[in-house]
Formats: sequence, C-alpha cells, structure tokens
Amino acid sequence: MAIASFDEALEAVLGFEGGYVNHPLDPGGATKFGITRATLKRARGRDVAIAEVMALTRHEAAVIYREHYWHAVRADELPAGVDLAVFDTAVNSGPARAIRLLQQAAGVTVDGRIGPVTLAAVEAQAPHLLIERYCAARLGFLERLRHFHVFGRGWRRRVERVEERAKRLATHATAGSGMAPGDSAGKGKNMSDTKSIFTSRTVWANAVGMAAVLLSLFGVRTDGVDTGALTDALLQIVAGVSFVVSTVFRVIATNRLQR
Repeated sequence: MAIASFDEALEAVLGFEGGYVNHPLDPGGATKFGITRATLKRARGRDVAIAEVMALTRHEAAVIYREHYWHAVRADELPAGVDLAVFDTAVNSGPARAIRLLQQAAGVTVDGRIGPVTLAAVEAQAPHLLIERYCAARLGFLERLRHFHVFGRGWRRRVERVEERAKRLATHATAGSGMAPGDSAGKGKNMSDTKSIFTSRTVWANAVGMAAVLLSLFGVRTDGVDTGALTDALLQIVAGVSFVVSTVFRVIATNRLQR
C-alpha cells in the first residue's frame, strides 16, 4: 500500500513540477522535475553544475523524492490523501514546513518534528476535514511569501488541485476499507470523536486535577506535584499507545484486503 501511495503522489507532484526551468525570480534557481540544484547537490553529496540539473533523470528524481521528502514527513504512516497533501507541500516548501502545517491543522504543538503525538492526532481526524484545514493553512502560508504576487496564481491552483486529488484518495481508501458512506459519517465520526477525547490535553488535565482533589481528601499531599508535567506525560503515553494500536489495526486490515 505504501509503494502504491508514493507512486501516485509522485505522479501528482511531477505533473505540477514539469521539466527543466530556471526562472530568474524563483529562489530555487535551476530546477528539473521540481529538484533544485541545491537539493541535487545535497542528494549527491557534492557540488553540481546547471548542466547536471538539466540532465537529471526521472528515476533519480523519484529516488530523491522518496528519500528526502516522502520519508522525511513519514508519509507511509499518514492516511491516504493526507500523505499526498503533506508530501506535495514538502516538495514545494520543504519537509519542516510541511510538518508544521500538519501539526497546525491537527491541533498539536508545532515544532516541525513528526512523532507519535502528531501521528496519533492525525489518525484521530476525519481525513477530508484534515485535508481541508491543511490546504487552507498551506495557502495562508504561501500568501505571506514575498513572491506570491509573481507565482501566487499558480500556487493557488496547485493547492486547489492537490486538495481535490487528496480528497479523492481519501474517499477511495474509505470505500476500500468496506465502510459504507453512512459509516464514515456516523460510526467513523464517533470513533474519531473518541480518539480526539483520549488525545485531548484538556480532558487529561481535568482528570489529573480531579485525582489530586480525591487524594487530598484522603490526606495525601499533592501540592508538590507538577500537574502540567504529569498531564503532558500521560498524553504522550496515550498518544504513543494510540499510534501503535492504530498502526497494528491498519496493517491487519491491509493484509486482509490484499488476500
């Protein structure tokens, strides 16, 4: 499933990026298949000439995209559709920016590092709504760039097309899982709401506060306990467990579908 997702996402990105370009106002400079001279230099571990950018093959571009962008945002672990939206942003604006926008859309701490908490929060979202929020956040970021007046129309069209294609992928994934449309709107939504509750900091903060009150009634001193740190620790544990469990179930479901 991961290989098929990457191949489809790559086709989408290459459709946007095209062949060799060297626009004087593009900060990336000489680019082919969306791979800039700086990126090619980093991938090859040495300096490269513009002629080498022009001679870049599609195969090498695909390898670079997988190693330096797809894996960098852990796209194999993202839901169908969300993986495309995040991957395309990584190509267009860098993996760190793509992750920050994902964290912003998922409502978790924005630190540019994707880990169990971010992945669990993403898993708890309805994919279509997350894709909408993500693409809106991405467009908002692009609109603040100083070259938006030059490239803005193309950037906006790209985001709109990515959102449309990402939602299609999410819909196909839902259909492939055997869920009826009513399930995704009803049962699926209830499951998502349940996950959101268990990954909510407010819920755990209130639980810790109530536990402290109950302990104090039995004479246990809790004034020296850092409830904020305890809440964060519990949230990390729950998010980690949620991520592991959801991954296991996703693998089991995938294996069953492939039989």
